[in-house]
Amino acid sequence: MKKLESHKVPKLDKPQRLSDYLPGVFNAVSTRKGIKKAIARRRVQVNGTIGRSSKYISGGEDIVLLESKAELRKPKIDIDMEVVYEDDHLAIINKPPGIIVSGNKLRTVENALPTLLQPSAEADALVRPHPAHRLDFPTSGLLIIGKTSKCVTALNRLFENREIHKTYTAITIGKMKKESDHIDSSILKKSAITDYKLIKKIPSEKYDELNLVELYPVTGRRHQLRIHMHGIGNPLLGDSTYFKEGLQSRGNGLYLHATRLKFQHPIIDQLIEVEATLPAKFNKVFSGVSESQAKQGISEEE
Repeated sequence: MKKLESHKVPKLDKPQRLSDYLPGVFNAVSTRKGIKKAIARRRVQVNGTIGRSSKYISGGEDIVLLESKAELRKPKIDIDMEVVYEDDHLAIINKPPGIIVSGNKLRTVENALPTLLQPSAEADALVRPHPAHRLDFPTSGLLIIGKTSKCVTALNRLFENREIHKTYTAITIGKMKKESDHIDSSILKKSAITDYKLIKKIPSEKYDELNLVELYPVTGRRHQLRIHMHGIGNPLLGDSTYFKEGLQSRGNGLYLHATRLKFQHPIIDQLIEVEATLPAKFNKVFSGVSESQAKQGISEEE
């Protein structure tokens, strides 16, 4: 089996069991249950030998996650997605809304990657390209894909060190107290930080105001942007989970799009800056609307 990801254990305050240390370390297998399965299936190596759940590690160990034989048996499907950037090491795609990145379902971004992307010519090319991070099911926009084991590991490191700079565009509802701010509000007792900037606003009969905002996540907690904007009283338009009672927008999905990415390519040491065009539904609200439409916001769409 080929190497999927690798990890160098830093010096630990006290020894930990392998099965306790690994959850959250690897991108491909992050949950405790998944790690236990990977160890049981002999997919985890410590310093070149098969790792066991009971093995204690203290720091300095080289841990490798091997590809699963099941990867070869996974389905391949066709989904029409824009490839914004691609080389032998990584790719960046524009994910449509309403598709999960990975999971047990057939229709996932991950299952579409083998037919969407060009095969890598690198020696450590993955059997199947691997998403380096996640976008929520209703969120659209830029998604980074690793095509080699070395690149997946390097991308993980960039994310850990907060060296991949992401910009999201969203529409929020209600009057915003500040045109820009720094939100530092923990999520599930973990640090969560988001900066935002108001770009444009229009009056709305139903929502008082609709706001076009740019969001800059510093950390990457699950649902972070949606939780933070709801927390300051300006939930995202179309959010069916974090919303104000009686002010849900239905039928047009979530107005959240991963618009820009900026990072140093971890293999070829080149600055990567890419931008994705906003979905048409954003422009319907904030570009070319008549005065009467602006007063009504998007109530006519619901």
